[in-house]
Amino acid sequence: MKNKRIIPFSPPDISKMEIREVIKTLKSGWITTGKKTKLFEKKIAEYIGVSKAVVLNSWTAAAELALFILGVGPGDEVITSSYTYTASASIVHHLGAKIVLVDTAENSYEMDYKKLENAITEKTKVIIPVDIAGVICDYDKIYEIVNRKKNLFQSSNKMQKSIGRIIILSDAAHSFGAKRNGLISGQLADITCFSFHAVKNLTTSEGGAVVWKETFGLTDQELYNKFMYYSLHGQTKDALTKLNKSSWEYDVIYPAFKCNMTDVHASIGIAQIDRYKKLLRKRSKIIKTYKKYLDEKNIVLLEHEGTNFKSSGHLLICNINNITLLQRNEIINRMYNHGISTNVHYKPLPLLTAYKNLGFNIQNFQNSYKNYITEITLPLYPSLSIKDAKFVSTTLNKIIKEIKIKNV
Repeated sequence: MKNKRIIPFSPPDISKMEIREVIKTLKSGWITTGKKTKLFEKKIAEYIGVSKAVVLNSWTAAAELALFILGVGPGDEVITSSYTYTASASIVHHLGAKIVLVDTAENSYEMDYKKLENAITEKTKVIIPVDIAGVICDYDKIYEIVNRKKNLFQSSNKMQKSIGRIIILSDAAHSFGAKRNGLISGQLADITCFSFHAVKNLTTSEGGAVVWKETFGLTDQELYNKFMYYSLHGQTKDALTKLNKSSWEYDVIYPAFKCNMTDVHASIGIAQIDRYKKLLRKRSKIIKTYKKYLDEKNIVLLEHEGTNFKSSGHLLICNINNITLLQRNEIINRMYNHGISTNVHYKPLPLLTAYKNLGFNIQNFQNSYKNYITEITLPLYPSLSIKDAKFVSTTLNKIIKEIKIKNV
């Protein structure tokens, strides 16, 4: 008997290059933050076209540290989408600020920009748009809104005063390498944070990065130094620098955090970024295969390419027309029975216990809920064969038809 075909959801793309880089680092005698980490930062900055990049141990650390450095805290409000992973909002709660959730627009995964504008108050310090699936949000529209509401903005410190408006911090966990209006992710928002988690397009197994186009009254180097200090206990010298002759002496200038990236993780990233353009091309080819074979009468596929944008192709998000939540879950189970792993992105935050306990009610986020009950995410990764993408598509088409006939 032939083995059942198994198609995983999102395995990491690890080649001999990544393995070779990690082995070199392990043999070097230096495995924590050091030269490889700095090289990875340099490669990220060059890829995006910015002066500096900071790599840390997660998107969560990068974004929370950015908010902390900007002075966001109790009494402040930070707006983000109701349709996202918890990290987009939990970082706000960690700092004692108020989470403000905005529903998605109808038939969209982006925030409803009219509702976003209405949500802004004198307490709003930051907006965190979410580039779901690697599709960049309409930052031009967001900046228009922020500038219209400029008169409401009340700064709490010199950094906030230097910009004189609400700060835009992009949740670009999915969009490394994506483009919109000729700009690459990392060039659109004031601050942009990326994830290099195991399932992301570019992985370091765990990790994240932050870049910026606004320095908030500082130089690039001064802002970079703040991230360095706050990510390493507020210590003025890292471990590598302290090894230099007569350089053991150090100070701790803030009672800070510990969220640095190691050279072992950075080694994976160095190999990944050198391969990244090729990986993006493979993802784009697979998306085109799905578009060709998925039944467009029953399935609405999130667009990854248009006249002014091209996504990073991170997630293959689709919505099934005219199905219930139970039917969606049945489809997922039946796909699994055919050896196909799928997922759901995401449960809207107001459906989760933590956010219910904070007072959020899904009844106030109807568009997010409608997206959720019909959403299925299909396998999408560079090593997925065209043959397997076709099999996933035709299997899904068949299951949907069977379920709809059964319920007529």
